[in-house]
Amino acid sequence: MRSIQIYDTTLRDGTQAEGVSLSLADKLAIAQRLDEVGVDYIEGGYPLSNEKDVQFFQRVRELDLKHAKICAFGMTRRRGMTAAEDPGIQALVESQAPVCTVVGKTWDFHVTDVLRVSLEENLAMISDSVEHIVEAGREVIYDAEHFFDGWKANPEYARQTILCAAEAGASLIVLCDTNGGSLTNEITQLTKEASEAVAQFDVKVGIHCHNDCELAVANSLAAVEAGAVQVQGTINGIGERCGNANLISVICNLELKKDDCSVLNGLGVGHMTELSRFVFETANMRLNRGQPFVGRSAFAHKGGMHAHAVARATDSYEHIAPELVGNERRILISELSGRSNIQALTAEQGIDGDSELMKNVLAEIVRLENQGYQFEAAKASFELLVQRCAGTFVRHFEREKYHVEVVAWEPTDLDKHEVENEATVKLIVDDQVFHQVAEGDGPVNALDAALRKALNETYPQLGDMRLVDYKVRVVNSEAGTAARIRVFVDFADATDRWGTVGVSENIIEASWLALVDGFEYKLYKDGVTS
Repeated sequence: MRSIQIYDTTLRDGTQAEGVSLSLADKLAIAQRLDEVGVDYIEGGYPLSNEKDVQFFQRVRELDLKHAKICAFGMTRRRGMTAAEDPGIQALVESQAPVCTVVGKTWDFHVTDVLRVSLEENLAMISDSVEHIVEAGREVIYDAEHFFDGWKANPEYARQTILCAAEAGASLIVLCDTNGGSLTNEITQLTKEASEAVAQFDVKVGIHCHNDCELAVANSLAAVEAGAVQVQGTINGIGERCGNANLISVICNLELKKDDCSVLNGLGVGHMTELSRFVFETANMRLNRGQPFVGRSAFAHKGGMHAHAVARATDSYEHIAPELVGNERRILISELSGRSNIQALTAEQGIDGDSELMKNVLAEIVRLENQGYQFEAAKASFELLVQRCAGTFVRHFEREKYHVEVVAWEPTDLDKHEVENEATVKLIVDDQVFHQVAEGDGPVNALDAALRKALNETYPQLGDMRLVDYKVRVVNSEAGTAARIRVFVDFADATDRWGTVGVSENIIEASWLALVDGFEYKLYKDGVTS
């Protein structure tokens, strides 16, 4: 069993992604979480580039890390000065990080046309930098930038660069597909050749891939197959341009698909879904529903044939058990669904074996979806639909009417735009009429407040229910301002979270339908009978 090192560069390479910025607190929180799942190396940043990274290397020493080694990232010394004089090398040593990752040029074109030094001077820059940091008592990982492009262009010079780093004391040579343009067969062949080249110094190789051809994960796995002992990448694959190798997928594939490899001490793979979502949320990014292994849709089944097969044998349409990576199976409802989907989702309601009911529910779903409804993110509305089809729905209040008024004054000052939102609802509860009015920050908030005022006296349990999310989608955009609107509302109380849906050409009506379902579901799930 080969133990493959996982080197995470989310805190540096990941932050080069468009729209991604991490605070110092964010970086420390992610580092803590990476250590908890068993990541071997955590690259914290470039201590010469900004004050935040300097503070990171100071503060990270306060964390009680159990496993991971913290790495500082930097470049080889500049031309015309010694390594000891170079401010970048000094910053690496002063960071007190136990591991320093040094990147150097491999491609002769970059040396002569970008760096604008001689090929001989570049070799000296690599050797001097690695040797100086090793003498300072730090482990050095050498990142061979543009390795694959460089080896293809001038294999002899590329070989000299990695030999210089190995001879100077680097513990590992990492082969970087910096432009992300290499194909898998090239990665395999050149990784083998590089491994053979540095074997004389008893040094191994690692792999660092970018995703410009959408091959970063495949190329990383190919490099491991060819002898690489370390994979560098980022959580969720975030990074410059098209991103880096997605460590979530790399880890899951190595641990669950390859019998001869082990990562994270064989323990952390069960936390991959949690880790993925934690990093997305910390970076203020939207979750990738379709992300392999950990996305919400990774084990979601919508087609009726699929749901039917999964009900009998989960591996018929699932390559692994979702629990292995901390995810869960989801059965979705749509016009593509069959009775198996309905049966799976209604199991908790005890409606089994009623084929006629299943047929009626499916027909109702098809009818409503033709109007623009979707129930995948609105399980509460779906459960109420099933009850209505079964004749078991208990209505907790009758809706007589509602009225919403929005009054706005044209501003004389753009910063002082004034809007008033007022909603009136008239309900009947146990033959008693409740007529209430409320104001809100917006028309939906006003409706929510008026509903509560009308119902709280009879149903005080509504007091712990809150609206936590509100989404609006246009169903048929070609209709312009006459388009149907789909509104999703998420509610939560002390123990549960549930979603509802409403559809109408009128956004207020769509919101009203979703709100009413949310209130009805709360009373139903709390066991209120009337």
